[in-house]
Amino acid sequence: MAPLRTRALLAAAAVLSVSACSTGPASEKSAGSGGNEAGAADAFPVTIEHALGETVLEEKPERVATVSWVNADVSLALGVVPVGMPTDTYGGNDKGSTPWKDAKLEELGAPIGSEDAPVQYSETDGLPFDDIAATDPDVILAAYSGLSQEDYDTLSDIAPVIAYPETAYGTAWQDSTRLVGEALGLSEQAEDLVADTEKAIDDAAAEYPQLEGKSFIYGTLDPAGAEPVSLYTASDNRPRFLSSLGMKEAEVISSAAEGSDEFFIPWSAERANELESDVFVTWVPDEATKDAIATDPLLGQIPAVRSGALVADSDNTLTLSISAASPLSLPWAVEKFLPLLGDAVDNAG
Repeated sequence: MAPLRTRALLAAAAVLSVSACSTGPASEKSAGSGGNEAGAADAFPVTIEHALGETVLEEKPERVATVSWVNADVSLALGVVPVGMPTDTYGGNDKGSTPWKDAKLEELGAPIGSEDAPVQYSETDGLPFDDIAATDPDVILAAYSGLSQEDYDTLSDIAPVIAYPETAYGTAWQDSTRLVGEALGLSEQAEDLVADTEKAIDDAAAEYPQLEGKSFIYGTLDPAGAEPVSLYTASDNRPRFLSSLGMKEAEVISSAAEGSDEFFIPWSAERANELESDVFVTWVPDEATKDAIATDPLLGQIPAVRSGALVADSDNTLTLSISAASPLSLPWAVEKFLPLLGDAVDNAG
């Protein structure tokens, strides 16, 4: 995602906007009946506690709307086609979607542009409350989001809302999956989905044994920016992803973030030489920026940059797949991202 935007954009590491049309409720198949074949549905009513309150769902939702990132992916992964979901702009394609979302929508018989496709709405200028209300949802999923209390209260006038459990934009994909599964009456399926996704990641990582135990820093480097260095902490999905591959967060980050639940920390470029790690991962807008990092008098002193172990990703879709991590995006991400990490470690020797 583009470096150093607003706090919300940094958190989600990319995304959102553009609208499409298509109306109507999810079909019985897409509303999760297929998922129920794999295990018993949960009993309702259910009460879900989260950071912004407590939500009671009296019966199994059939019409599901989502906000922010990740939530639509999880719903789809569980076999439930939302009646409404945000458009993906950052990292999105000409359908306002992503490759992994398109594949699942096709599988569920609801591709973008079809009669059964979700309504798409833009979140570029804030939550589109009227557009969300127009989908007539039974529940609004926001397990991964940055909802304010005011946002939550307004959405709750439309339908019951499932907000993030603890920290805005800090929900691990496993927790998002379990929370959405509970809300949709598909807890058993959600557990299976978490296990299957974790196994897919483990299997992919096994093909790159050189990653095991290597230290990493995941941040944003922008030599021309007002704040050239920003670093993600263990509270963010990007470092969590690298940790799931058997890598370990660099001690300099662990120490700097100790006692904080912030997903990123600023860092002075004058102290770039202190950012000791085997690998440094950053988003860049283009190849020229990667070259500029290497030749910058300050950023070029980062040990991993000097050693050739800089992973500078300019693919917005790939960045999105990791920053807005989900059971749909991660299997797609590992195929494309692990070769980059493997090469970086090999370059460093």
